[in-house]
Amino acid sequence: MAGITEKTFAAKRVKPAHIQMLAEPKELIGRWDITVDINGKPAPAWLEVKLSGVKTLVGYFVSTAGSARPVAEVKFTGDKFKFEIPPQWESGTANLIMEGSLTDDGIKGTMTECNGKQYSWKGIKAPYLKRTTATTWGKPVNLFNGKDLSGWKASGQNQWIVKNGILTSPKSGSNLITEQKYSDFKLHVEFKYAKGGNSGIYLRGRYEVQIEDSPKDAHPNSVLFGGVYGFLAPNEMVTLGPDEWQTYDITLIGRLVTVVANGKTIISNQEIPGITGGALDSKEGEPGPIYLQGDHAPVEFRKIVITPAK
Repeated sequence: MAGITEKTFAAKRVKPAHIQMLAEPKELIGRWDITVDINGKPAPAWLEVKLSGVKTLVGYFVSTAGSARPVAEVKFTGDKFKFEIPPQWESGTANLIMEGSLTDDGIKGTMTECNGKQYSWKGIKAPYLKRTTATTWGKPVNLFNGKDLSGWKASGQNQWIVKNGILTSPKSGSNLITEQKYSDFKLHVEFKYAKGGNSGIYLRGRYEVQIEDSPKDAHPNSVLFGGVYGFLAPNEMVTLGPDEWQTYDITLIGRLVTVVANGKTIISNQEIPGITGGALDSKEGEPGPIYLQGDHAPVEFRKIVITPAK
């Protein structure tokens, strides 16, 4: 009788190989760097999942274009999850649908665009990017030499020119990207835009600080002048308006960013949660380039100086 009992206990301890344990919702909570396969070409996206109350999962999502959008509910069953959001800049009228599951090394699934097209994607946990030692700075480097596009490359057919010491995109076209990549840095930029101007400066090629002809009396917003697009709003509007030379002094250490615009601190040591729309990739743990948005309205630059961390 004792032997039978021991066998019974042993059998209870052994978990049949065909039985899959259900995942816990807490395993989905957090930030995820996502890469979408768009017909063989990788495109970046980002997801944050949070617990609202005691049982509801909510979140924020950055698709392959546009700004961060709230997710009212992330439905989670077994190891699978699903959410949908209405169109933003996408073509089509249906909701964008994200379906996925937890895997041993992250998450994966399919994205159905608002026009019905479906793509596969994979995601990994986003790094914290927390720095544990004090930052020391190297020597300033002029990214723009005032003469030509040395040190830069266009994302497609180039429309950028240098005229009278001014770097300008006279018409909408390609973005301009530094050949060098950077981790932590201080960046000084002097720029000017015309009426209706719209551009941006991308930090590590992933986080856009907005340049836009925003009304001076507008309520500060993350998608207006000085905002980190879709995430961080400036504390006041300090734009000088169109046809005026203006300055950004931006410090990025890990995820913490400070933006000084026209001499005033408008974002002070705030965390950037994830990539913004227009990012080159979602590899947040890696260094990345500085890039100037050129696919919107024309903009001019006369000085771009970076001071990398040692």
